[in-house]
Amino acid sequence: MERVLTYAQALLEATEQEMERDPSVILFGIGVDDFKGTWGTTKDLHLKFGRDRVFDTPLAEDGMTGVAIGAALAGLRPIHVHIRMDFVLLAMNQIINIAAKSRYMYGGSVSVPLVVRSVIGRSWGQGAQHSQGLHSYFTHVPGLKVVAPSTPYDAKGALTASIRDNDPVMFIEHRLIHFQKGHVPQNPYTVPFGKARILASGNDITLVGISYMAVECMRAQRCLAEVGIQAEVIDPVCLAPLDMDTILNSVARTRRLIVVDTAWTSCGMSGEIVARVAEQLQGSERPRLQRMGYEPVTCPTTKNLEDLFYPNPQKIAAAAYSMVHDNGSSWMPRHVDSPEVVQFRGPF
Repeated sequence: MERVLTYAQALLEATEQEMERDPSVILFGIGVDDFKGTWGTTKDLHLKFGRDRVFDTPLAEDGMTGVAIGAALAGLRPIHVHIRMDFVLLAMNQIINIAAKSRYMYGGSVSVPLVVRSVIGRSWGQGAQHSQGLHSYFTHVPGLKVVAPSTPYDAKGALTASIRDNDPVMFIEHRLIHFQKGHVPQNPYTVPFGKARILASGNDITLVGISYMAVECMRAQRCLAEVGIQAEVIDPVCLAPLDMDTILNSVARTRRLIVVDTAWTSCGMSGEIVARVAEQLQGSERPRLQRMGYEPVTCPTTKNLEDLFYPNPQKIAAAAYSMVHDNGSSWMPRHVDSPEVVQFRGPF
């Protein structure tokens, strides 16, 4: 019988197992010892491991990131929970100019085994400063790994790999994904960096969904199947390094690609993936390419504007339908399965 956990429970289990395995792993951040435990991802860890290894921090993102980097340089393996990525911006110098570059600047004599966890995306009308997706900022920087898994299985394995890695890792979580359920083995395991996950197979069109957009692409895929369109859905899992081979192999077969990001399309991951496909699949029959993401305005607060602002399964399915038929015809699904229905059951 398969063992099912939520995404949040998978992160909690990965953290707990690694802290049990390696006493150099420490955890800190705003509210990690709160009774809710950061959406349940850090719940009660301070009771098990003590306040020397799990502790709350002040609202001092820049300073505490400096503490995390110093601890990593001194031989510890910190997990720094920033809660919202919006406020990781306060620590950009620490992350980009120090954490990412120390190994290079000191000729490999030091390492910074640091995991920075932060949450992106839509929730319940949190608006301009609490709903952004800024992950592409970090994929631009050599020396940083950036992971954004969409399934509980990959969440546990990717976090375990991140904690064990000797270089800084930005671990990206969409807030809506914490309640997604899926198969998660109990024993520790790792998911390799730079390897995408094919969530659904198909030959008509390739849908690449980043973070929670992989869930939305799976919902769109089920809608498309009802009208005879077989979409292949790919979750990159790791954004830096990025597994382009899996995406290229799929697009070479389907000749159609839509990349859906939980961020703005300008200068983002969707544009990067589309550009690499365009460069590497040049020839007599160029694939059809499209990006989808936030509308080019500041994240709104009201529900009706949010519905227009964010990609959703209906929009993704309608865009895919038009691309496949290529005759000006349009279609919009009337019914979309809930996120719970499209749970990925694991690579088994």
